[in-house]
Formats: sequence, C-alpha cells, structure tokens
Amino acid sequence: MAAATRWLRQLLRAAGAGPVPARAVRRSVLGVPARSGLAWRPSRCGSSAAEAPATKADEDSFLQWFLLLIPVTAFGLGTWQVQRRKWKLELIAELESRVMAEPVPLPADPMELKSLEYRPVQVRGRFDHSKELYMMPRTLVDPAREAREAGRLSSSARSGAYVITPFHCTDLGITILVNRGFVPRKKVAPDTRQKGQIEGEVDLVGIVRLAETRKPFVPENNPEKNHWHYRDLAAMARLTGADPIFVDADFKSTVPGGPIGGQTRVTLRNEHLQYIVTWYGLCAATAYLWAKKFLHRAPGM
Repeated sequence: MAAATRWLRQLLRAAGAGPVPARAVRRSVLGVPARSGLAWRPSRCGSSAAEAPATKADEDSFLQWFLLLIPVTAFGLGTWQVQRRKWKLELIAELESRVMAEPVPLPADPMELKSLEYRPVQVRGRFDHSKELYMMPRTLVDPAREAREAGRLSSSARSGAYVITPFHCTDLGITILVNRGFVPRKKVAPDTRQKGQIEGEVDLVGIVRLAETRKPFVPENNPEKNHWHYRDLAAMARLTGADPIFVDADFKSTVPGGPIGGQTRVTLRNEHLQYIVTWYGLCAATAYLWAKKFLHRAPGM
C-alpha cells in the first residue's frame, strides 16, 4: 500500500501537479471519496502564467499598428491637399487668362455662353434705366485696399449696391442684363445720379457671368422690394423682360456720376497651403511619438 502511494505521488509530481498531500493519494488509492469542500485539484498557476505574456504581447501589437494609422492618415491628407492646391492655382491662372483675353462678340445663343464665363465680350446698344435692379448689400471691388486690409477684423469699405440695367443690343436684337457697377447706399436711387444715366447707343465691354445658386446663410431675393442677393438670372429676366444673359461692365465703362464698373471678382479662396502645413505637421509629430514608444523602448518593456 505504501509503495502504491509513493508511486502515485511520483506520477502526479512528474505531471506538474505540484506537491500532492499523502492523505489525498491514499484516499484515491483506497477509493474513499473526498469530503465536500476538501477536494484536491491540480494547480493551474503554471498555465495562467504562461498565457499572460502572450495576451499582453497581442494587445501591444494591436495598439502599435492601430496608432500607426494616425500619421499615415495625416500624411495622406497632406498629400491630397498638395494636389488640391495645384488644381486651385491652375484654376486661378485660367480665370486670370480668361479675364485678360481680347473681347469677342457676344454670341446670340445663350447656350454658347456656358463656355464663356469670365470671358470679355463686346456689345453695342442702349440702356433702359427704368428697369434697374439692385444687388445689395455690396462693397466696392478694390484690390489695393483689400491687400492693405488683409487680416484685419474691420474694413473701411463702403456699403452699397450693384446697379443691374437692361441693355438692348441693337446688332443682335436681344436685351441682356448689365452690371454697370457699384454705387454707395446714398446713391442707389436713380434720381441721385442723373448725370450718370447714359442715354443713346454706346459700345460696351463686359465679363460674362452665369447664374449662381443661393449659398447657405444668404437671404432669399426679394423682387418686390427690388433687393437681390445673388444672380438668379431666370427671375431677373422675367421681371425685366430681358434674356437670361448677364455681363459685368468693365472699369472703362465708368462715367462721371454713374456706377463704378469693373466689379468682377476673379480671386478664389485658396487656403490649401495652411492645410498642407497642418496635416504634414501632425504626421511628423505623431510619427515621432509612435517611433519613440514602439521602436526605441528598452527590450522587455
């Protein structure tokens, strides 16, 4: 009996069960059931200790590659902004070349105008001052002043309106809408600028503009009060009986006492360089932190 007990204890010890009480072995050999609450079970401490380092290594590996997504994504967004800036600069250059091109005769077909936006055209005819429209509020386009005041919270620009006047083209037999230019608020009423109300036929050069949709936070047009906030050519044409063709008169069309022409803005918002610096800077900072944590840590950490 003692030999059997010793043999069973040696077998359990070889299996990694740890020290086994002799009483438990004797009960097992004799077939005596263990009392409730005193059952002996092999220790699993060795197995748990082996699994813990593997689980921690898996978690560290997942965190390492997940955090790497931050600099990779920032680099991708920075590269995308580089492409966007290139596209915007090319678009600005194209618009500037269009505005500086030689004037061409205004086509009679409105469908042809879709490819002529920002192109100068020349027309001959007379104004119908009795059907003026007013786009307001507007400020005078003055590149020199705008350059001086860039970055300021306030501006010295005067508020006023653009005077939109039907213009009957004698050579084409159609009536178009012409933005004669800017007038200050106190000169919006026609009787305050009678000297600038051109009579008779004139030759005019202007920039073709297409209809625009209302932007967020821009008020709706109010035809009843003759207040227009954006170019709704269809509505303007219905009200004046003109064709839905719109031209910004150039600065040379300005006459003493009349609206100031040349109110075409050709500059486009271009803040892509700031975005490039932001995204590439974030990429560099997060890549440095990632490398410091996961590549330069001491072994075993």
